[in-house]
Amino acid sequence: MRWFTRSASSFRDAGEEVLPSPNIWYYQKAYEVENRAQDVDDEIWRVLGECRDWSGADVLDIGCGDGFHLPRFASTARSVVGVEPHEPLVRDARRRVGETPNIEVRQGRAQRLPVPDSSFDVVHARTAYFFGPGCEPGLREAERVLRPGGTMMIVDLDVASEPYGRWMRRDLPHYDPPGVEKFFARRGFGCRKVMTRWLFEDAAAMEAVLKIEFSAPVAAKAIAEVRRLNEVSSSAGEKRVTLPVGYRVHTRTKPTGLVVPDHSVSSADASSGGVSSSASPRMP
Repeated sequence: MRWFTRSASSFRDAGEEVLPSPNIWYYQKAYEVENRAQDVDDEIWRVLGECRDWSGADVLDIGCGDGFHLPRFASTARSVVGVEPHEPLVRDARRRVGETPNIEVRQGRAQRLPVPDSSFDVVHARTAYFFGPGCEPGLREAERVLRPGGTMMIVDLDVASEPYGRWMRRDLPHYDPPGVEKFFARRGFGCRKVMTRWLFEDAAAMEAVLKIEFSAPVAAKAIAEVRRLNEVSSSAGEKRVTLPVGYRVHTRTKPTGLVVPDHSVSSADASSGGVSSSASPRMP
């Protein structure tokens, strides 16, 4: 998701608690195309399900945007709450879920979730807020609202993967993919890398999405590369366009008994020295 040149902590120090998401906030129609194109083979959903079954569980989706993923969770979960800071997206999420009885959408921030302590079995965040150093307040909040034995699942882009990660690194050369993985590992998260396939209905849809995700020069190079990747299928009359995109799924389960030393977010935050993040692909 499109990059920021300022860190989460720098905005927090300046008194700003919400970073505008430059794709979905301003280009919602194109972002809907992107959501529909992503992970067409359900690889991310498969890995999430292997990490934690949410059937009959209470699920919280942080940074839910316009609610695209909420119905998928609600199909088997007991209840689903989506939290989103941007009011227009909150309204659209509520319209999307309609009168679905087990879904609720609330306006709020990852750093101050509008839900009670120990009220969820699963906390999910996908390309929203949790991008490494700087997201400690949100991690503490997620720990607060999880029940003992509950699982936090963070999905972000694998910036070391090709070709999508390379384009992202060009837009933000100081981003440190191994450093981000170490950040989560120090806080007790496991990590699984997932290669997915994005599928667009045509080249125009692909171009519209890449233009909201990258700077103009990088988007132009990315579009040209995707066109080359799809030359064989295009010459055969196939209009649809595919793009390989890698993700990371970070998961951690809240202890049910005694807390293991250095496992808690608070301990990890103290040891990190308040290191600021270098970037965030999508920050609600």
